[in-house]
Amino acid sequence: MPAFIKRYGTKNGGTVIQVVFKHGRAVKRMVHIGTAHTEDQLDALIALAYDTIHRDQLALELFAEAQANPSLILESTHSKLLWDTLASVYTNLGFNKLDDEVFKQLVLARIIEPASKADTIRILEDLGLKPPSYSGICRALKRVIDDNYRDILSALCFRAAFTSLPTLVLYDVTTLYFEAQNEDGYRMSGLSKERRLEPQITLGLLVDSNGFPLEAKSFEGNKAETKTIVPVLRSFALHHGLQDITVVADAAMLSGENLTELEQMGFHYIVASRLAKTPYEITEYLKEPGATLADNQIFDTALTVTIGGRRQPRRVIYQYRAKRASLDISNIDKAIAKAQRMVDGAVEFKRNRFLTVATATREINQPLVEEAKRKAGIKGYVTNLDISPQDVIKHYHQLFQVEKSFRMSKSDLKARPIFHRVRDSIEAHLTVVFAALAITRISEAATGVSTKKLINALAPLRTGIISINGKRITVEPRITPKAREVIEALAKWKCGS
Repeated sequence: MPAFIKRYGTKNGGTVIQVVFKHGRAVKRMVHIGTAHTEDQLDALIALAYDTIHRDQLALELFAEAQANPSLILESTHSKLLWDTLASVYTNLGFNKLDDEVFKQLVLARIIEPASKADTIRILEDLGLKPPSYSGICRALKRVIDDNYRDILSALCFRAAFTSLPTLVLYDVTTLYFEAQNEDGYRMSGLSKERRLEPQITLGLLVDSNGFPLEAKSFEGNKAETKTIVPVLRSFALHHGLQDITVVADAAMLSGENLTELEQMGFHYIVASRLAKTPYEITEYLKEPGATLADNQIFDTALTVTIGGRRQPRRVIYQYRAKRASLDISNIDKAIAKAQRMVDGAVEFKRNRFLTVATATREINQPLVEEAKRKAGIKGYVTNLDISPQDVIKHYHQLFQVEKSFRMSKSDLKARPIFHRVRDSIEAHLTVVFAALAITRISEAATGVSTKKLINALAPLRTGIISINGKRITVEPRITPKAREVIEALAKWKCGS
């Protein structure tokens, strides 16, 4: 049954792709493939259309002339479908505004197979693309800095993440180490998230509530975490003309100076609170005869601080969780057992929070043990928002999204170790990773599968170039049902969705 691909435009600028099966002049069947809004989406949908046409039969007409005296040669194969699928997300995010093909190649190649800049040339060749030279890659990295790609990408990500002004962003920091021994004022030894001894840098990342990257800023490796949040938020607000931001951060960001600066800038915040002792309100509550803490019990307390001569309200919300208490008690008991072995001289002396060391004696600090057990299961949250305690806690728990983005950057995209030495090259590398993270976050949200699974599903579906008696023919791959789901899901995604 003859078939052909039909395309026509829509009012909103899209292109509809259909496959029409005819018998004579009569249309027997019509299959709707999808609607494309970019060239990359169009290429992907046309590939799906060809697969639909040839799903149950070989394209025998292409081989008719070779039947009498066949000379069939497979000249090459490449992962065009995988590349076009990722490129469609790059385009939908607006990253093609940079008009830099080499940068695009560096970003997408890092998603497909993270490697050194030199090895990226081999990866691009295997994908069937014409790769840049190594000097071309170096020139592209220089353009990243000279033309401030990071700010352009941040603005595009902001547009993709929010259809209206944001009300909530998440912030955290991580460290990225170097295969180097010497410090240089930027790559410095410091408190490593990975317990590494090599020089490192500190990276602050701001994401939306789904973990989509919005802003990234690097700092010296020995920069205290508390000194990073305000510069990143100030930069973010300046870039997008924002007057009101609500930021969620963990306890490492908590300091009186930080909260004061955020309030002076007119921002709202939800920050975890470190508990040095059992909160007064809970202590008083437990003094009542028969009083015990119930699972998920909340204490909503208020305090007032003076900032610039003005009194400002703050809230501290405490929540007790039975599951958290069980884990805390288990960890306390383990620490006490270790401390006791040190007291008995059974093991080598090491630092232990429950061990008190006098001039010639060692003993368990019982008051400290009792206090630790009293506050087991209690977590505090500091905020200046007038919302329900449950919403405060719910927003705080979204912090796992920024932690997931860091894990993706370090594992899937292999952001570290970093082999660059010059700061501009390091910043350019981080910009490539930032763009790649945005694409992987979108692809995972749209398809519901991890980046690794997406690549594993599409990479084997390679487009071939076949020579039949000297005539070159492009053969599209048979698209699996899983791959089809992925492609169609990404084709439906639009910026801001």
